[in-house]
Formats: sequence, structure tokens, C-alpha cells
Amino acid sequence: MTNLILINKKIKPFKKKISISGDKSISIRCVLLASQAIGRSKITNLLESEDVINALKAIKKLGINFKKVKNNYFINGLGLNGFKPNKNIVINAGNSGTLARLIIGLLVDYKHKVKIIGDKSLSRRDFSRVTEPLKTFGANISSRDGKLPVIISGSEFLRPINYVENIGSAQCKSSVIFAALKTPGKTNIKAKKSRNHTEILLKNLKLPITITTNKNYDLISLNGQNNFDSFSYNVPGDISSASFFLVLTILANNSELIIKNVNVNLSRFGIIKILNKMNCNIILKNKKKYKGETVADLYVKSVKNIKSISCPANWNSSAIDEYLVIFLVAARAKGISSFKKLSELNKKESPRLDIGLKFLNSIGIKTKRIGDNIKIYGNPNLKLENQYVIKDFMKDHRVFMMSCVAALTFGGKWKIYNKDSVNTSFPKFFKILKKIGARFI
Repeated sequence: MTNLILINKKIKPFKKKISISGDKSISIRCVLLASQAIGRSKITNLLESEDVINALKAIKKLGINFKKVKNNYFINGLGLNGFKPNKNIVINAGNSGTLARLIIGLLVDYKHKVKIIGDKSLSRRDFSRVTEPLKTFGANISSRDGKLPVIISGSEFLRPINYVENIGSAQCKSSVIFAALKTPGKTNIKAKKSRNHTEILLKNLKLPITITTNKNYDLISLNGQNNFDSFSYNVPGDISSASFFLVLTILANNSELIIKNVNVNLSRFGIIKILNKMNCNIILKNKKKYKGETVADLYVKSVKNIKSISCPANWNSSAIDEYLVIFLVAARAKGISSFKKLSELNKKESPRLDIGLKFLNSIGIKTKRIGDNIKIYGNPNLKLENQYVIKDFMKDHRVFMMSCVAALTFGGKWKIYNKDSVNTSFPKFFKILKKIGARFI
């Protein structure tokens, strides 16, 4: 079967309710933490994407058993020292930076060598961000010039560290937190604001973690080598996956959508803040707390008068995975939208800042770039009639889905390659598209 999709018609007006797959960030963290717990953990609505399946395969190689019963995964954790001795382990993280970086943190006390590999996209990303601080715990780590493959053999003589994370990377912060779980004494972390799912999960598990927040940084302290019990967790919907349907609805004609039970953690809330500032009026309904996370239904409708935005740079970390579809909204806005300090976009699965601007230019949207600061010159009357071919984007799942949203709302005839890339994070993407009335081949 040809690995591409053809879209030749815009989506017709719709009024629907949908549910989104489980949050990828939380799913991977739940799998890894369940492997460290004592007893049988139950995880419901686990995202069954390639990234999460690779996390399950990784703990299996390390001696942790699991099974699926209906919509539940049961993982039999053996405690903080529960990984079984084995030689010549190779863990393939596929496309997942979250899995690769976090599991390295859990291996700082594992005395046998483990090799971490990934796909072509992951292998070009910077792993010195985690390997350097993890070395200071006492682990033995080597890599290919700071990139995959990474080879780690842990130490029984770990020491706590003081660590400053100044990028705003939840993966780097969480890798160090996971290493601290294995280390005697108190590890202290000063971390630039980023996703805080790891901290919330550890607090919910009653681990000795303290968090002091201020405007730009969080101060985190964790006492290590404290075992914890198994847990049950129902993974809420992923706001990154929801973002494609939020923007699809905003850019479509006369449409309304409710997305049920979505994680709206403040550290992931950037897209809603940005879009609402652009006059998109996304409404949170049935808002509630679930084990420290905030969950809500999202109501959105089509918008005729989208406003441009001067986006504050301190919103970047809470919207980092959603900027591609935010760029589509800016393309339809009245006026010039500006975004600053977006260099981190080029350190994702693909150079998303470069690809996003090239994409906008290809559909007739003017952009201006100075370093990692950009301006997007919106066109409220944007309508496309030409033919467009989207390929050579390093099989980045978010580039593919962003292209589908553009095709279904801006018009034109589109040939979009690498449709199987959605399996990385959102295997149900096409099924939900069909549910709301999208037509494609």
C-alpha cells in the first residue's frame, strides 16, 4: 500500500463530540514508573502508539512483565532495584526522545551495559543534555558525539547532585529526577519552567519530593532510594493530539467541536492561551482534578475574525509541540503575528521551525525570520487552489498532521507522504478525521 494520503476537498461543516487518545507524555512516564513500583500497577487508556509500545518493550527487556486485559495494562513492578541482570541489552526508542532520555535516568544503577538506539530522526538529536548530568551521579556513559547510540552501565556508588536545567526541557529534568530516585541522599534541581507530569506523578505516589515554584524556575528536591507501591492510573486525553482538531475546527466553516476529557495541565496550556488571545475562544467545560492533573472538555467553534498575536516567549515551553498548527492559525489571522526564541523547535523530531516556515511560504504566506524570532504575515482570505506535495520532512508525525489540517481547511489538492508517521503518537488520527466528516484517499 502506498504510504501517502490524497486530500482534494475541504472538510464540510460539522458539529461533533470526540475523544482523543491518552496523553503520550503521561503514558510513557506511567509505564516507566510502574516498572519501578512494588506490585501490580493498572494503567487504563494507555496510548497505544509506537513510542509507548517501545517503552513497554524496553521494560520487558529489563525483566518487567506486563499484560493487556481489555483497555487496561497491568505492569508487575519489582521495585527500584527490580531490573533483572541481563547482558547485551539493546533498547530501541524509535522516534521517542521522551523514552530514550527518561530510561537512561532509570539505568544509572544498572550494572550491565545497555545500548540505547533510535530511528534516523532521534539519532540526530542532542543527548549530551542528559548524559552529562547523569555522569555526575556516577554512571558510566558513552555516546557518538553526544548523540545516539548511547551506552550506559550504572554504578552502585551513586551520589546526589545539584543540577540546573536552563533550557526548559521536561525530558532533561525528568531524566535527572528518575536518576535521583535511584540515588541515596537529596538531589536538588533548579529547572526552567516546563511540563511537570513527572513531579505530579511522584507527588501522587507519596514520594519525598518537594517543589517550590517561582515565575521562571522550579526548585525541586528529591530524597532517593525510597521504594513505592504500585498504582492505578487512567490516562487523560493528549492536548497535543487535540490541538490538530482544535485548529481544524477554528479554520473550518461553520463548525463546532467538543473534545472530551483532555489534560489541560498549566505546563501544557500554551496553545489554549495563544489561540484565545487570537480571538479563538476555546472554552473549558467540566473541569476537574485527577491525581494532580487538571482535566476538562474543550469546546471550540469556527472563527471568522482571527487576530494576530505578539506571543510572549515565556509561553513557548507550554506550547512547544503545538507551534506548527499555531502557525496555521497565524496564517489566517489579520495582521502580523510575531513569535520569539523558537530555537527549541529545531531540536525536535525534525527541524520544525525551518519546515514550518518553508511550508507557510509554499502556500503563499510571507514570513520573516531573524535568528529564532519570526513574523508571520497573515491572510484572512487565504484560499488555495493549486497542487501541493508534502514530503522530505523526516517522517515527523506533527508535520504530517499539520499538513492534513491545512489541506482540509485551506483548499487545494494535496499529496502528503509518510502517513504511517501518525503511529508515533496518534494512531487514531485518521479514524477521528473520518468521524467528523473529512474525506481523503
